[in-house]
Amino acid sequence: MISTDSPGEVLLAILTFVVAIGILVAVHEFGHFWVARKLGIKVLRFSIGFGKPLWQRVAGEDRVEYVIAAIPLGGYVRLLDEREGDVDPREVHRSFNRAPVWKRVAVLLAGPAFNLVFAVLMYWILFVAGVPTLKPIVGEVTPDSIAARAGLRSEDTILSVDGKPVATLESALIGTLDDLIDDGTITMRVQGRDGSERDVIMDTGERRRALTQADTMLPGLGFDFWRAKEQTLIGDFDETSVAKAAGLAKGDRIVGVDQQPVSDFQQLSQLISPAANRQVTVTVERGTERLDFQVTPRADIVDGKTVGRLGIKSTGKPSDSDLAMTERMRTVQKSGPIAAIGEAAAKTLDTSLFTLRIVGRIVTGDVSLKNISGPIAIAETTGFAARQGWRTFFNTLALISISLGVLNLLPIPILDGGQVVYQLAELVKGKPVSERAQLFGQQIGIAVLILMMSLAFYNDIARHLAP
Repeated sequence: MISTDSPGEVLLAILTFVVAIGILVAVHEFGHFWVARKLGIKVLRFSIGFGKPLWQRVAGEDRVEYVIAAIPLGGYVRLLDEREGDVDPREVHRSFNRAPVWKRVAVLLAGPAFNLVFAVLMYWILFVAGVPTLKPIVGEVTPDSIAARAGLRSEDTILSVDGKPVATLESALIGTLDDLIDDGTITMRVQGRDGSERDVIMDTGERRRALTQADTMLPGLGFDFWRAKEQTLIGDFDETSVAKAAGLAKGDRIVGVDQQPVSDFQQLSQLISPAANRQVTVTVERGTERLDFQVTPRADIVDGKTVGRLGIKSTGKPSDSDLAMTERMRTVQKSGPIAAIGEAAAKTLDTSLFTLRIVGRIVTGDVSLKNISGPIAIAETTGFAARQGWRTFFNTLALISISLGVLNLLPIPILDGGQVVYQLAELVKGKPVSERAQLFGQQIGIAVLILMMSLAFYNDIARHLAP
């Protein structure tokens, strides 16, 4: 897909990406920094970002150099270490390489640990403030799909997935993906519109791996979660709106396209999308009047296809027929300050374990490599989250922080987890791992990271260009 976001939305995505990565890297590196100092290991530099320093300051009794650098894709803490240069004999006892193994391991684990603690803090704030969310109620079910053959029906409420209770749309989605990657069979307990409960078992067979790709699971299974259809009231126009140029105004209700009745925005989109660069008659209600306008939808590229757009934005209000269901769908997750601590910790733990399972399944080939995302996808996600409000942005920060913490624990030599392996090997051998072995491990680690980043960039770009 080639993005059709406005310049303002692109700028917001970039800014929120820089802010989010800056915060999470600062949290991670502060973990290393704080624990090292507490354990008596000297810190030489605390840097957020790489490359040319944009700001730097030397402060404190130890003359620590604090730096904000030009490339905001990481950071580091430089510790006193005899392997990286000459050390004043008076400070040898404060060097990282001379510290006991348990202290070195503690410093290395502190970064990922602080990311997980930060996620707990974000979730705690959200649970205390209250998080508006949606119940897991099934919307449309595609005829003759996996879901339809299993007996899933529109307006079924999902009660549990793989025996685990789910109360929100988010937990139902995660549970469904978790069950899918486990053995390819998804087991749900659902409640129908009449109040009766039954089991639904969806067997994906040979399609299991393909369905783990981003944005393919629900369409591949053949169902979606219920969402209110929006009224066709015009709330605003974008900067290049052909509808505004043709004379439509805010507050107009679109009721027809080429004499075909229109009742909601989804139906309007279905009629306008194939009409790129072709004049259509748009009928609106304005007060007590019914007016016709000749409009030529502009051509935008979405998912590699040309689609027609009027350049209008809805008010976001549900259609009259969906108001009652909208109220039924809504729920709020809210807890007291004490109870929220346990709930936030449990959510962080569950999400961390789920992330580890996904990584493991990618390694074994059970989950598609297309799920690996890079900076472009993260920027789009943070930008979208910021537009949705602070609650969504905090939730996104928590998820990325968990990913950062968990991935840094992987036993890849250049990451914290790989360095911990070196320290434990020294504990077992009784002497440090040879420099040759460490150099070889670092080369392997760098190669793995370059491969992962290349794949992530490829996936990001492919998602924007694939038909």
